[in-house]
Amino acid sequence: MFMGKQAAEQTRQTAVPIPSKANGTIPSLMNKDGLIGGVTNPNEVFCSVPGRLSLLSSTSKYKVTVGEVQRRLSPPECLNASLLGGVLRRAKSKNGGRCLRERLEKIGLNLPAGRRKAANVTLLTSLVEGEAVHLARDFGYVCETEFPAKAAAEYLCRQHSDPTELHTRKNMLLATNLITHGFGGPAICAALTAFQNYLVESLKGLDKMFIGSTGNGHTAGDSKAAEKEGKHRK
Repeated sequence: MFMGKQAAEQTRQTAVPIPSKANGTIPSLMNKDGLIGGVTNPNEVFCSVPGRLSLLSSTSKYKVTVGEVQRRLSPPECLNASLLGGVLRRAKSKNGGRCLRERLEKIGLNLPAGRRKAANVTLLTSLVEGEAVHLARDFGYVCETEFPAKAAAEYLCRQHSDPTELHTRKNMLLATNLITHGFGGPAICAALTAFQNYLVESLKGLDKMFIGSTGNGHTAGDSKAAEKEGKHRK
């Protein structure tokens, strides 16, 4: 299936927005691998990388923030220097890993040498967050505009020319939507929304617990930003 001219033009973007991040200071955390996350400005741009899925002159560039780098180094992925360098499209060199670790230290992230990855590598591992969102949007666009719903329906309808069979088939199609009295489709959307709300509220609750236990001066703005980010990802 090929995307039309309009879809092709849509992908020729030189800058694609990435999910908004919580403002303020990210708490200092240390895991068993010695990764310290005392990042003071998660919204600061760490680097820009070319997309992996773009074609020829339509290559898009995506801004990678300090917060995104911290997330890629933290569980569940726990990327090592080699994998992170691949994600950030850094060419392999003799001292490439050391240079990357030194730059990470400057922004408050300590990546030990010889660290092992914690999660299995998938094709999605190679995508930065901005390109992942771009891919999801393009997938939605293709499903909405390119899937031959009308042509497929007309073709299948032509296979049933007998009047009695037509009546039976129409009742079956109606039953597919009405067997739950209209509950089915909206229920799926509601379930996904409820789960998203659960994630947002969990983050807000954990933020309040952390603020109460440390008293480090954080404000409710972090929770509001997390809620905004959750809505953006829907």
